[in-house]
Amino acid sequence: MSDDKARCASSCPPTIGEILRMYGPAYRQKYADRMHPDQLLTMAAIESCRTPQAGSVVYRCLQCDQYHRVPRSCGNRHCPTCQGEKAHVWLSNQLEKLLPCPYFMMTFTVPATFRPFVRSHPKECYRAMFIAAKHAIMTLAADPKYVGSSNVGITGVLHTWGRDLNYHPHTHWIVPGGAISEDGQQWLPSGQDYFINVKAASKIYRAKFAAEMKRCGLLVKIPTRVWEQKWNVNCKSVGDGRKALKYLAPYVFRVAIGNRRIMKVEPGPDGQGKVIFTVRKSGTNHYVPIPVSAEEFIRRFLQHVLPRGFQKVRHVGFAHPRSKTDWEWLAMLVTVTLNMVYVLTVGAKPVRVKRVLTCPDCGGELQLVGVLPPSILLVMTLDSS
Repeated sequence: MSDDKARCASSCPPTIGEILRMYGPAYRQKYADRMHPDQLLTMAAIESCRTPQAGSVVYRCLQCDQYHRVPRSCGNRHCPTCQGEKAHVWLSNQLEKLLPCPYFMMTFTVPATFRPFVRSHPKECYRAMFIAAKHAIMTLAADPKYVGSSNVGITGVLHTWGRDLNYHPHTHWIVPGGAISEDGQQWLPSGQDYFINVKAASKIYRAKFAAEMKRCGLLVKIPTRVWEQKWNVNCKSVGDGRKALKYLAPYVFRVAIGNRRIMKVEPGPDGQGKVIFTVRKSGTNHYVPIPVSAEEFIRRFLQHVLPRGFQKVRHVGFAHPRSKTDWEWLAMLVTVTLNMVYVLTVGAKPVRVKRVLTCPDCGGELQLVGVLPPSILLVMTLDSS
């Protein structure tokens, strides 16, 4: 029995990497000719993550002068082991830019019957989802009966999975309740509990998506019934925006499933096996186990691999990093417009403390020495044996 199979058979919970190392070769042998190169690269990265095949990072303790070798991480954005604290950093940055006004969460989906086509053309369709949603929000915000300006500042996040790892692509948008006037001098507020009409947004979203499909030459491949169906758009008030940001933050860096949800792997013959993972029941905090074959588990996991270089977070309008928005001025403008009490704190902005690695022997600070590639590690292993 291999090390991975021995670990999975023990009481120690298995990881995504171990599952891919155990059953990935059989999966590739069966489906490699139908898999996207991005999926193959993701599998290879996660399989080698923190293994001898990835090499090691060497540190030296500045206090006790001992050397420590740490298995190298793959850094792939789909690897649950490598995403660590990134969501916390993103959330901190976004909370600093919250305006003193009501916020809304808007969700844009595609019909269930259209999802297979989206999965087959992810790069074009994901891009169209962002463009169409942005267009719908800005178009209706410009209408005086809603806000009166298209100069909004919104952030969208792509989310492709449901609770059971099945494919459910949609985008969530954090939307402040208002916009800067077209001349840049006023804050034009929306309603306290109402931003734009979702039925109108749905029609615009669908039409703009179709226009994007036509632009990239895919419209003729899509059945006409898709454009006759409802494209659901939801908009709900979320208070001051903190709740919505905390809800979205994990999705920015979280992968389709984390290691903690893997309960058990039951190995089988000829590269077959069963994976049991937990799923939260809708509307509760109760988790139930779901058993699937290892092959099905890998299939569900890989369908959420994003096209290489595709950005799953988009900032639009004055929320865009290049907009050069003076957030203190804008917060004051919003406050004055809404007749709110705004306390201006004078002082330096909080300094983010850089994480320091410490020595497991003495607690001293570790200094990076370099990286040992797999070839050197192999020589070192042979020399010591």
